[in-house]
Amino acid sequence: MPNNQHQEHTEADKSSSWQSVKNDWGADKQAFDMPWGKLMMWIFLLSDTFIFSIFLISYMNVRMSVTVPWPNPSEVFALTIAGHHIPLVLIAIMTFILITSSGTMAMAVNYAYQGNKKKTVYLMVTTALLGASFIGMQAFEWTKLIVEEGIRPWDNPMGANQFGAAFFMITGFHGLHVSAGVIYLALIAKRVNQGKYDNKGYQIVEITGLYWHFVDLVWVFIFAFFYLW
Repeated sequence: MPNNQHQEHTEADKSSSWQSVKNDWGADKQAFDMPWGKLMMWIFLLSDTFIFSIFLISYMNVRMSVTVPWPNPSEVFALTIAGHHIPLVLIAIMTFILITSSGTMAMAVNYAYQGNKKKTVYLMVTTALLGASFIGMQAFEWTKLIVEEGIRPWDNPMGANQFGAAFFMITGFHGLHVSAGVIYLALIAKRVNQGKYDNKGYQIVEITGLYWHFVDLVWVFIFAFFYLW
């Protein structure tokens, strides 16, 4: 008898739990304590993660299977400054800029939740400017490789032809994300400054930060696999 009573009690609890779920679903209640905008951003970033992963895995596959010598990144991406041949100096500066921008974005989110609109706007604009400078340096890098080195997506006088295709595809796709992020940051900063979110809250700043941190994180992998390998 005790076992039967225990079983009946357990089944009653399950029935009650499912009834609660049914009632919440029917009442159109929020299943998770997360704004829809933030959830949609996470879904977008997850899909983007798959795309970048495919690009980087394809790059590694080409790099390991190609029979023609692969160009040395330290030589390809070197700059001559004051008569000195310095490898990867531009790439190091670009990486430092993106890491710094990730810090300014994190501070912007912190000040947004504190209600300090002025500092939030200032830090978001600073982040956008750092991103714009990154794009400017990347444009300089592309110009140097195309004009001075003669590298094309279909041809490479410095070694394997696949180098140009992989470089322009991966860094170009990432650069497109950074450009979109700069525009996104500038737009949200303008709306914050105009007081558009004074009543709604500043979760949009955090959502913008998620996108920007993702862009920065992807660059770390590109830097490691493409420029250091």
